[in-house]
Amino acid sequence: MALTPGRDHPRVDLPPGRLRGAIEGGLAVFRAVPYAAPPVGDLRWRPARPHPGWSGTREATADGPSVPQPYMKGGDPVLGGHGSPPFDEDSLTLNIWTPAADEGRRPVLVWIHGGGFVSGSGSMPNYSGDTFARDGDLVVVTINYRIGPLGYLYTGPEEGNAEGAGNFWLTDQLAALRWIRAHIASFGGDPENITVAGQSGGALSTAALAGHPGTQGLIRRVILQSPPFGLDLPGPEAYMERTTAYLELAGVKTVAELRELPWPALIGAAGGLFARTARWGYWPTPFLPVIDGVTLDRHPVEALLHGAASGIDVMIGWTREEANFGFALDPAYAAADRERVTARIADTFGARAAPEVYAAYERARPGSRPADVLMDLITDELFRAPALRLAEARARTRRPVWAYQFDLPTPAHEGRLGAAHCLELPFVFANFDQWAHAPFLAGLDPAVRDGLARTMHRAWIAFARTGDPGHPAMPAWNPYDADTRTTMRFDAVVTALADLAGDSRRLHATSGSGPSA
Repeated sequence: MALTPGRDHPRVDLPPGRLRGAIEGGLAVFRAVPYAAPPVGDLRWRPARPHPGWSGTREATADGPSVPQPYMKGGDPVLGGHGSPPFDEDSLTLNIWTPAADEGRRPVLVWIHGGGFVSGSGSMPNYSGDTFARDGDLVVVTINYRIGPLGYLYTGPEEGNAEGAGNFWLTDQLAALRWIRAHIASFGGDPENITVAGQSGGALSTAALAGHPGTQGLIRRVILQSPPFGLDLPGPEAYMERTTAYLELAGVKTVAELRELPWPALIGAAGGLFARTARWGYWPTPFLPVIDGVTLDRHPVEALLHGAASGIDVMIGWTREEANFGFALDPAYAAADRERVTARIADTFGARAAPEVYAAYERARPGSRPADVLMDLITDELFRAPALRLAEARARTRRPVWAYQFDLPTPAHEGRLGAAHCLELPFVFANFDQWAHAPFLAGLDPAVRDGLARTMHRAWIAFARTGDPGHPAMPAWNPYDADTRTTMRFDAVVTALADLAGDSRRLHATSGSGPSA
């Protein structure tokens, strides 16, 4: 293994083969590097396999295809355009940004994208690793992994998969981590200092990796941004009901027949599963991780609550109005009345307690409409309350955990989004130029926006380098503990507060919703 110097095209020799990258903005960048065998043919719906390697020099100067997924031309009213055609099943690749492919042994930051388990890509410009590599002297890796029906469909025991392993997305991510551990030193990275960060579905993935027995010694710290820990994950029997519905939508009767379909037909059938599985007042999740007893034996947060990843540093946070992302612009929810929202609250708290819970949410946000109460409830159930449970559990055992809440509201859409799900991402990456297409950033004061981005970006860099997100340009950020429950509030003014989300924590402490300690 050796680096071949090249001013414009750095070359790296690895056991799988030689790579030819590019110099971009002073960084050495290697794109579309395969980390696992293409999951096509007989390997569709099979755990990831090692890549066989290549002969000669592989060009790593351009993005490869993204994992097949729905593509909405023009994008949605919150994030704008997403995805990066072309799509192809042969897309288990990663991208690397490094200040130099030398022997520098720099901290490594691995980013796992979110997207509701059905969309996203490690090659999206939003997640470009250049700002972290340049500003933090880090080696940054983003990955593609199977999503939607290709990554999350549970096919059950069958020939070639007698154990009934599911969660093909997780096997991809494990394969990527092993590849990174084996080869990142050739790109100037330190294989002993790897931080894995992810947002939303990517944060759930990050938690699954942190608690997985196959990652012992691979991960030093994790950043969990808006993990949807409140999701109820099905077991094999319950998931097979979804699989049966999906087969029907695809027009076949067996998984064997499904294997013969081209991937556009698989993505097309996925749209119908949204409608089949949707429930009023719940985040739509047609595809989910499955507790299959093989790749996952319990909910990822359960593993962390009960001591897995005890040697890993954790930073966890959420946005103040997570659920506004999915509900605030939907007229069906804007018209919700008190009676219907109270009935939804009863699903969690019971019919007797529901009216008082509704009143508690009204008191917390004076002038709330029923839709506002519903969105605050979903934010708590799915994101904030279970994240707080994890912080509480680690604090009780004196394992370090840093907590934050992103509070800066966007004025876009007449302010209806508030501090919505995903809004912190361009602040963390400090790359607003890559988010110019995103409607949810419209109207932000540039001075406030850029100042907060500098603070957050440096905190993420500090955590990846040292395990402590504090830095001189922000207030002292102490770990979350049982006495002060310090939570950093990222807003126009950044402030460390004691028990910032105390009302939510107390309200949901005995609700019984989501995994518990």
